[in-house]
Amino acid sequence: MRKLLDGLYNSAAALAALFMVGLLVMVLLSIVSRQLHFHVPGTDAYAGYLMAASGFLALAHTLKRGEHIRVTLLLNALKGKSKKAMEIWSLAVATLLALLFAVYSCKLAWQSRAFHDISTGSDATPLWIPQIAMALGAVILLIAFIDELVLEIQGRRVTAASAEALRNE
Repeated sequence: MRKLLDGLYNSAAALAALFMVGLLVMVLLSIVSRQLHFHVPGTDAYAGYLMAASGFLALAHTLKRGEHIRVTLLLNALKGKSKKAMEIWSLAVATLLALLFAVYSCKLAWQSRAFHDISTGSDATPLWIPQIAMALGAVILLIAFIDELVLEIQGRRVTAASAEALRNE
C-alpha cells in the first residue's frame, strides 16, 4: 500500500512538472508571437490553466515532503501525549478541510460539464477540462492527509523536515 500511495504522489508531481513545462511553452509562444507580429489566441488562458493544474497536482507531493508552510510554535512547545494529540487534531482538521475542498472541486467540475460552462476568453474552452486537474489534485491531497493522519495515529509518521528551515538568513 505504501508503494502505491508514494507512486500516486510521485505521479501527480510528475504530471505537475509536465504541466509546468507546458506553461513555459505557452509563455514562450506568447513572447515569440509578439516579437514576430502574429497572434496565437488563447495562450494567456492556457498558461493560466496549466499553472493551476501544476499547482494543484503538486500539493500532495509537497505535503509528503514537508514543504508546506506549518506554524509549529505551539507544537514545539508541547511534549509527549499532548503533542501527539495536537498533531492528530491538526491532521484531522486538515483532512476535513481537504475533504470539503475535494468534494466541492469535483462538484464544480461536474456542474461545469453539466451546464456546458465555457471560458469567456477567445479560446472558449469548456471549463470542466481545466477544472479536472484541480479536482484531481484536491482528491490526491485528501488521500495524502488521510495517509498522514493514519500514520500519526499508528505512531509511524515521520515528519519530513524542510531544508528551508535549516537556513538562517
